[in-house]
Amino acid sequence: MSAYVTLGQRRFDHSAARRRLARYDSTVRVLIVEDEPKSAAYLRKGLGEHGYVADVAENGEDGLYLAQNSEYDVIILDIMLPQRDGWGVITELRRAGKQTPVLFLTARDSVPDRVKGLDLGADDYLVKPFAFSELLARIRTVLRRGPTRRIENLRIADLELDPLSHRTTRGGKRLDLTPKEFLLLALLVRRAGEVLSRTLIAEHVWDMNFDSGTNVVDVHVRRLRAKVDDPFEKKLIHTIRGVGYVLEE
Repeated sequence: MSAYVTLGQRRFDHSAARRRLARYDSTVRVLIVEDEPKSAAYLRKGLGEHGYVADVAENGEDGLYLAQNSEYDVIILDIMLPQRDGWGVITELRRAGKQTPVLFLTARDSVPDRVKGLDLGADDYLVKPFAFSELLARIRTVLRRGPTRRIENLRIADLELDPLSHRTTRGGKRLDLTPKEFLLLALLVRRAGEVLSRTLIAEHVWDMNFDSGTNVVDVHVRRLRAKVDDPFEKKLIHTIRGVGYVLEE
């Protein structure tokens, strides 16, 4: 059977998706079902900046397919979608026994619409326009109620990362990391003992191909070291000259 299926006007690579999901075993994964390209790009970029891994489906049929065949921690679902509306997507998901948390994000703001969405099995309902900080808070609340999979904290030595709250501590002391620093550190911890090239880091953390002319990876590693290593006697992040970086005790 082919690893590809047509979604909308593009081919979806199942094997690539499985590889991508495998990279983020301890990261919150979000499916955005939104047909307005600017809104979808805004949501994906904003969630990525806050440490979430987001996929986008541009219509209800694609969204339903991805929701049924991939593992997500929360689905952000519009109502007015081509091919199959949001009502139909959540109805089919719940009928199939799929209990992934669903947050409706829609311009339909009437009380009957809100009631209908919740009655169909949605976990929350947020009306456009919205404040992004509120969306993040709603997502955190939905995940705390009962995520579809248990997301374990990441630990090595006296360093601990909580992927849900993005809280990082070392030796019991709270570390104030930016979203990108958290993603970078989470990658290093998940792959502890493995030397990671700058290319691999750029692909995972920035979702881009590495440009040898940029020092974005080195800059972020230096900033991360200043918070994770400099205040402590034992150093965890090490440079392998000419290769990349490794985190190990």
